[in-house]
Amino acid sequence: MNAAIAGFSHVGVIGAGQMGAGIAQVSATFGLKVTLYDVCKEQLESARAGIRKSLEKLAEKGTVTPPQKESGLSGIQFASNLEDLKSCDLVIEAIVENEDVKNELFSKLDKLLAPAAILASNTSSIPITRMAAKTSRSDRFIGMHFMNPVPLMKLVEVIPGMATSEETTIRITKLAEGLGKEISRSQDYPGFVVNRILMPMINEAFRALMESVASKEDIDKGMKLGTNQPMGPLALADFIGLDTCKSILEIMHEGLGDPRYKPCPLLVKYVEAGFLGRKTKRGVYTY
Repeated sequence: MNAAIAGFSHVGVIGAGQMGAGIAQVSATFGLKVTLYDVCKEQLESARAGIRKSLEKLAEKGTVTPPQKESGLSGIQFASNLEDLKSCDLVIEAIVENEDVKNELFSKLDKLLAPAAILASNTSSIPITRMAAKTSRSDRFIGMHFMNPVPLMKLVEVIPGMATSEETTIRITKLAEGLGKEISRSQDYPGFVVNRILMPMINEAFRALMESVASKEDIDKGMKLGTNQPMGPLALADFIGLDTCKSILEIMHEGLGDPRYKPCPLLVKYVEAGFLGRKTKRGVYTY
């Protein structure tokens, strides 16, 4: 029997990449009925295998209990038909960081879902207010930015838009807490809190590399050992995806008008070369 958290019992997740699969996994682990949607059936199969592998590892470490593992494995429906999301009381979007693509999706969901259903975006930088205004449910539209990898990272940024109701914000906050997460509430400005601070650091690391201040290894070692970070900024950029870093910086540069957010030319060059990080086996480092 499925559980309910903060009044949510059926959660839809759109995008079966690393983020979407992670959100689906955690939601199902805590007993929610989950429908994970992606247009690509191969991506859904990859997500299914990845979720199983992740749950098995977490169970071996004792991070999830046997009932949670079983719930995580059995609680997810994998769907390539958007109609399968019709009965969801919450849909979390976790697709490409492109505002036009997101708006097109939200327009379809707005027509498909029941009037009381809530829409949430896992965007890491795009203004929530602007996307919400393109729907008929601005009061039930919110940012819910999970950190990667979702099953391991404790933080969720909750970002209400200008028209988001306090009731929606409270329910989403309670849901995230019910999924075992800690909450950071941010105002709706480009980059929110985490990327507003993180991306300039990554950008500056690329500038230091471009200007031959130090090698990539020494830049990362300096930040790891000098500031007690688990991963250096260049390695972290590879993990996030250099194209994603560039996109976030461009959104912040456009939205805030500050030249410090303009992507470093070396970062741009990597992206133009198709060296996007771990996902392409080559970025600043080779994998």
